[in-house]
Amino acid sequence: MVENFKTLFIVKSSLISLYLALTIPLPFVSNGNLKILSIFAFIVGLFLIINITNDHVITSEEGISYKTSLVSRILGKKGWKISWEEIVSIKSFPTSQGSKVHYFSTSNNKNFLLPQRIENFKTFLSIISEKTKVQIKEISYLSPLWTYKLLTFISVLMVVGEVIAFKYQMLSILNL
Repeated sequence: MVENFKTLFIVKSSLISLYLALTIPLPFVSNGNLKILSIFAFIVGLFLIINITNDHVITSEEGISYKTSLVSRILGKKGWKISWEEIVSIKSFPTSQGSKVHYFSTSNNKNFLLPQRIENFKTFLSIISEKTKVQIKEISYLSPLWTYKLLTFISVLMVVGEVIAFKYQMLSILNL
């Protein structure tokens, strides 16, 4: 059975909201000729960030594949596909933040990053365990999900603050 695992919504929303919080003010603070350029750059950047957060994983009876968007491929992030029979183990490595990243290790000594920011992660892990018989007990999300929620919350607060500041700035310019 073919299953599709998309990037977690909270991961997408945290990255997009952070982008918005950091870039929304730029068209308003740029002057003259740069205003149109900054609006154009803002729109292009938003298009890029939305596209690069649309990677997904597909599992089937034959194997597992990681699909990237056209924009991700242009920027150098490649997809991959491996059969279940090729996977011999899962290697784990610590990160500097205290969590672990995991790699599928194949029979031809290649390593593929195990996606850890996807929806239905437990289902994904159970499929891996069932198809490969590899131990998956210690595999979890790369970062606790609350970190993405906190980043989204702070980013939204920044956007709200920017809107309020802009409103008051416009009112003071108009002497209202």
